[in-house]
Amino acid sequence: MLTTTLVFTFLSLLYTVSGQQVGSYQTETHPKLSWQTCTRSGCTTNSAGEVALDANWRWTHITGNYTNCYTGNTWNTTICTDGKTCASKCAVEGANYQSTYGISASGNALTLKFVTKGENTNIGSRVYLMASESRYQMFNLLNKEFTFDVDVSQLPCGLNGALYFVQMDADGGLGKSSGNKAGAKYGTGYCDSQCPRDIKYIDGEANVAGWQPSSNDTNAGTGNYGTCCSEMDIWEANSIATAYTPHPCKTTNDGGQQRCTGQQCNVPDRYGGLCDPDGCDFNSFRMGEKNFYGPGMTIDTKKKMTVVTQFITNNNSTSGTLTEIRRVYVQDGKVVQNSKTNFPGLLSPYDSITDKFCDDQKKVFQDATSFQKNGGLVQMGKGLSKGHVLVLSIWDDHTANMLWLDSNYPTNGDASKPGIARGTCSTSSGNPKDVEANSPNAQVIFSNIKFGDIGTTYTSR
Repeated sequence: MLTTTLVFTFLSLLYTVSGQQVGSYQTETHPKLSWQTCTRSGCTTNSAGEVALDANWRWTHITGNYTNCYTGNTWNTTICTDGKTCASKCAVEGANYQSTYGISASGNALTLKFVTKGENTNIGSRVYLMASESRYQMFNLLNKEFTFDVDVSQLPCGLNGALYFVQMDADGGLGKSSGNKAGAKYGTGYCDSQCPRDIKYIDGEANVAGWQPSSNDTNAGTGNYGTCCSEMDIWEANSIATAYTPHPCKTTNDGGQQRCTGQQCNVPDRYGGLCDPDGCDFNSFRMGEKNFYGPGMTIDTKKKMTVVTQFITNNNSTSGTLTEIRRVYVQDGKVVQNSKTNFPGLLSPYDSITDKFCDDQKKVFQDATSFQKNGGLVQMGKGLSKGHVLVLSIWDDHTANMLWLDSNYPTNGDASKPGIARGTCSTSSGNPKDVEANSPNAQVIFSNIKFGDIGTTYTSR
């Protein structure tokens, strides 16, 4: 989730928190979601696929009773006197996916609704694709392509229907953290390149120390610790704008999950931590092509589309060095190549992410070179080779109102300057209070996920 000045701060249930013990009040039953693996011989359906809700959305209470360990945006400090004690006393519950969180799956399609009203009101969600009931599905994207269908027609300004990969542990940290008894089955172990500090449990301990409630989000806050890992944003999008962005990290295990504190978490220096928070993004509008993506445009966001992302290596093997990340679209049965950059100063018209593209883009946009300092595509590829977890989410942005994706950003910048304009949304759009009130029925539908050899997951014609 996931570029300039962005920090994950998700709304959840009024009484939702995460925890590491396992409760017994709600049976955890993952929605089934089939997907396909493809080779030159054809595609094979994995009908055993399922998704698990992230632990940050779940209700946590004292083990054996209904007393909350966390309410609103504050910890129950009577129970949670420190991180280890809190983890030992608090249980994370199973989820009622559809009625509580607006998450439903049918065949190969997953629908994520924005606002779900029940006994409490839930905003947004984040889920992970599972290999089994207790392990995340791991993907090595090198020399492969990843394809999916998506419907963003019901996503207005200020919302993000995101599909991306992060270098989480397959078991959700169960094996390396003795305080974690819940694991991947209950959606533990999240990390990303923003090194988010709003994650309530990290490495099996509650993020209690230094916790500060958010000033503009009644359900979120930040603690002393964050959780970092490399991140590949395949798809951050609404109906107005989209971007795909690699974010390399220099954490343990070539970008693997690592708890951070202080400057490691890019605080106070945004570019002095373990990860690249900005990434090297390709947003067609930001790259100068104003009529490529949007309602009624070349890629018409009023209709479902197929999104293909290819990870090309120097020797065309899964052990090679990542040299290019290429995007292709399919809509109405026609293959549409990605748009090309359209800015004076770029040495050539690029239509994919390469290290040369990133060098030229950062120079023309006068952006920080954090991507390069963190190893660029080479380091990103090292992380991808270790295996990444697929994340699907819908969210609004309490930090920057999603303007970094779909409007002029920074808002005081000159929109005629290369890199400032990212979409046609107003700079006054995206306020979460407005989005939640005016677009409660917003949703994103992801479907027809395919993973395989390059050129095998879609039809060219």
